[in-house]
Amino acid sequence: MSQSTPSNDRVSHTRGEPRRNWTRAEADALYNLPFADLMFEAQSVHRANFDPNHVETASLLSIKTGGCPEDCGYCSQSAHYDTDVKATKLMDSKVVIETARRARDAGASRFCMAAAWRNPKDKDLDRVCEMVSAVKDLGLETCATLGMLTPQQAERLHDAGLDFYNHNVDTSPEFYGNIITTRTLQDRIDTLAHAREAGLKVCCGGIIGMGEQVEDRLGMLMLLANMPAHPESVPINMWNEVKGVPVNKTADRPDPIALVRMIAVARIMMPKSVVRLSAGRQYMTDELQALCFVAGANSIFIGDVLLTTKNPQTDRDTDLLHRLGIKSQLDVARTPAQSVQAAE
Repeated sequence: MSQSTPSNDRVSHTRGEPRRNWTRAEADALYNLPFADLMFEAQSVHRANFDPNHVETASLLSIKTGGCPEDCGYCSQSAHYDTDVKATKLMDSKVVIETARRARDAGASRFCMAAAWRNPKDKDLDRVCEMVSAVKDLGLETCATLGMLTPQQAERLHDAGLDFYNHNVDTSPEFYGNIITTRTLQDRIDTLAHAREAGLKVCCGGIIGMGEQVEDRLGMLMLLANMPAHPESVPINMWNEVKGVPVNKTADRPDPIALVRMIAVARIMMPKSVVRLSAGRQYMTDELQALCFVAGANSIFIGDVLLTTKNPQTDRDTDLLHRLGIKSQLDVARTPAQSVQAAE
């Protein structure tokens, strides 16, 4: 009788200490496993490292929107494209803190502050550090994404109480030049190194559905999994449709099963990382999200808006997680679920 499940050797190996020497052949072999075998292996790894019935809930706020000088071909906030997103100044600290308080009360355990900069100026960083400290005092984990950092800026953010720094690699090294020309992949890797050296945890992932091939998605996962230390958080974003950006010409939303396969491979290759089912969930059915959770995704953003694009409403997330028997901070929210996006 043939054996239909993955070998015990492979499962036990992937449940051990994280590896940082994954090969293309191994990544391809994992991705191309029969679907049931891949899900079994990913769920086995997930259960060995996490509570399989818990999902982390985070909230994301754009504290400075639009006018970014980078030419990222997917981004509504790039000054290179006509996307109808108006550039704003850095948000008032009181508004940010109140938004973070509402996010906490709506069920968020982590609050991420995003600014559309190539790199922050020191005078702007002063204000961001004040925000970080105040949000930390609310009992929330803190995360920021501000563009490229110098070592000194990373240290300042750490000293202010920042827990995580988000800086995505976006895609594979081979496909990167098709999407961005104003910032190199090495620039991104250098910023991640500065964050690490300052004692910050790293949130780093990418975007799928921009016209890349499966090999590019696996190449991105290999890039992350073969770093000196795996990112503590790995957001997998499905590209959100945005008016006026070049990616519109190449975008191709992934087949649902292909997305689940990618989540599963990410879980196996980075067994101790939190894998976030991030942007694009409004395009996903409840059934697809459920499969992603089984494959090892264990974090979501809550709230109606992610930066400038839509996100499933919090009450839909609460209902879905309840039906799946998955616990989250939404279960102990101090006030009824509500939008956490600050009013203009």
